[in-house]
Amino acid sequence: MESPMLVPRLREFGTTIFAEMSALAVETNSINLGQGFPDTDGPPQILQAAVDAIGSGQNQYPPGPGVPALRQAVSRHQQRCYGLEYDPDSEVLVTAGATEAIAASLLACCDTGDEVVVFEPYYDSYTAAVAMAGATRRVVTLERNGTGWGFDPAALAGATGPRTRAIILNSPHNPTGHVFGPDELRAVAELATAHDLVVISDEVYEHLTFDGVHHVPIATLPGMRDRTITIGSAGKTFSVTGWKVGWACAPPQLLGPVRTVKQFLTYVNGAPFQPAVAAVLDDAENLAPRVELEAQRDLLCAGLTGLGFDVVVPQATYFATVDVGRDAVGFCRELPARAGVVAIPSSVFYDSGAGDRFVRFAFCKRPSVLEDAVSRIAASGLSGGRR
Repeated sequence: MESPMLVPRLREFGTTIFAEMSALAVETNSINLGQGFPDTDGPPQILQAAVDAIGSGQNQYPPGPGVPALRQAVSRHQQRCYGLEYDPDSEVLVTAGATEAIAASLLACCDTGDEVVVFEPYYDSYTAAVAMAGATRRVVTLERNGTGWGFDPAALAGATGPRTRAIILNSPHNPTGHVFGPDELRAVAELATAHDLVVISDEVYEHLTFDGVHHVPIATLPGMRDRTITIGSAGKTFSVTGWKVGWACAPPQLLGPVRTVKQFLTYVNGAPFQPAVAAVLDDAENLAPRVELEAQRDLLCAGLTGLGFDVVVPQATYFATVDVGRDAVGFCRELPARAGVVAIPSSVFYDSGAGDRFVRFAFCKRPSVLEDAVSRIAASGLSGGRR
């Protein structure tokens, strides 16, 4: 039942399909491939560093912008990986995960009547945060393009108008696993420059790319550092999603307003987890589970393809998209009872009907779990999207 206390602009964000599917998973004792978090812990180095931080008394409020060691480590990370220079004191802000960084960025730069361009399918918090800022979203669809995804630059230009304030860019992209290529990044950068827009760039899967594909931050393009808020997170890189330690990097004129908003959201978070992340971030490229995830991706995608499903193999992230050849919501509601597996219909990440046949499966699970899931689907009679 919708509460009259909820303001109208947020009423579309009620009980989510995630809650429904999670409840079905418990009710049917299903394997949950709907939730995007690993079922194994991160590397022992980061876990021990957190234990050490707790044991050494780092359990009270950290500094508002984040502990200096982590801000310095983030600064080194951006320079080492991408050649981007950020001052750790004025251009790096630690947040309660990437989700808070996104929300704080939108609340800082958008006002009632502004518009924000979002690529669909989108991470669901984007649209809620746009609404909380009093702004309106304008969507550009990532269309399936052969074995991958792409967008029409004309559609991007058409979604931009005099009220546009920001573009949310998510690469590597959740839920498609698409990594935006040079031409796509240039199209976004040229539009942002022409219309004087802020780009909020969600890059939490930056170290989880496959098949030799490399992530390129849009801030590295000419003129883009000064208009981009780059957002990262330890949760995906180190498989510690529950720690909720993220960060934003931007020039002071952008980061200052974000910091102002952030102090009235969580204020601070993760006191012992911040130094733990700082202790390992210099080795992020080696500690991120890219190789393991690529093998898990291949296992699930090959298994589903073998069952006759039309699988779009991702270039990155935790997720694979499957065209089930029918209404995806109905398929996902039927899947737990018939197969003992839970997935998420991608239509919940769209404003348009472009995702009505797509289902998102998470492969960030142990190989034995993925093998069991494929076997269950094979025995269910749902193989290949047929009833």
